[in-house]
Amino acid sequence: MVKHNFMNIKDGTKAVWAGEEASLAFNATQVPVVLSVAYNYDDMDEWQDVALGLKPGHIYNRMTNPTVEAFEEKVRILEGAEAAVGFSSGMAAISSALYTFLRSGDRVVSVKDTYGGTNKIFTEFLPHIDVNVTLCTTGNHEEIEAEVAKGCKVLYLESPTNPTLKITDIERMVKAGKAVGALVIIDNTFATPINQNPIQFGVDIVIHSATKFLSGHADAMGGVVCGPKELMEKVYHYREINGATMDPWSAYLILRGMKTLKLRVRQQEKSAMEIARYLKNQKHVEEVFYPGLETHRNHHIAKKQMKGFGGIVSFVLKEEMEAIKILLPKLQYANRAGNLGAVETIYGPARTTSHVECTLEERKELGIPEGLVRISVGIEDTEDLIADLEQAFAHLESQLSFEL
Repeated sequence: MVKHNFMNIKDGTKAVWAGEEASLAFNATQVPVVLSVAYNYDDMDEWQDVALGLKPGHIYNRMTNPTVEAFEEKVRILEGAEAAVGFSSGMAAISSALYTFLRSGDRVVSVKDTYGGTNKIFTEFLPHIDVNVTLCTTGNHEEIEAEVAKGCKVLYLESPTNPTLKITDIERMVKAGKAVGALVIIDNTFATPINQNPIQFGVDIVIHSATKFLSGHADAMGGVVCGPKELMEKVYHYREINGATMDPWSAYLILRGMKTLKLRVRQQEKSAMEIARYLKNQKHVEEVFYPGLETHRNHHIAKKQMKGFGGIVSFVLKEEMEAIKILLPKLQYANRAGNLGAVETIYGPARTTSHVECTLEERKELGIPEGLVRISVGIEDTEDLIADLEQAFAHLESQLSFEL
């Protein structure tokens, strides 16, 4: 088979071809699902060399697997990283990256409205091991810079954020982090490698919940951490011992999903932009969050560091949960579920999706309104999604008018 050179190849081609050559077998055109837990060696010296990493190969699936390696390599190439490590879930990837590099007495600086599970690590779990955590107002770059300047081991970012789609100037934050020798980590799940490559801006470690856009089909769970080989060796060792290994069947499904990643993202963000514009004109909508809108607070930053604005839109209903309970069940072409990035459109309030772990008071503290609804826009025809919203809002209007 001809060896591929991905140096000057576009992302759509990388998504289809990258990372698969080494794992193909029997002249097959697709990466096989290797389910064997262990690998046989007749030569004891070779076995030990593989076990010690002196030779390529596999010995036990908690450590490495051919299918998982193909997934890792595809993400590595798309993100422009030196190495990547797959995990059993997005939260396994996030928590493992943090616990790999943080020790008692270290300090972390991050933003307030990260994903709810990440926020719980910052507010509940890291303090238990005496890691000092400072959470800044998302989008307030001066505040973040001031806190970073006091010194920190890790600067953790998420841009766009989940679910309020706030944008952080990555290049500016990297400069602040590097000035104090901090490790800069970012969750790039919402942007995907198609729209944003943080390593180009100097970020050390990039994380994805592969369950979301990378998979795209809501049928496989996984996570991945990308970065310099030296750092990824440490992340790999943590995973090897702590055991949050990616399942090979999940790796296969995500690999298959990633082949259409660019096509899906482009359709999703096309519809997302039109839906965001539609929602801005609805009288029951108080606010719309989408970085592609020129009215978005940091639209200019998003435009500078992103190639596209993604497939997530959030909006706030004036009547809060009363309106949510009427509007969402009326939608025909939507799942009401705690997931995102799938080919089907998904709606959900923050209290049952991104921040289900948080109390009402905690969500208010994080700036997440009770009337917020997150839309993960699917690949359906844009006109049908708008028409679906129109009939749902007409129903909402009739119900609220009736109650009055």
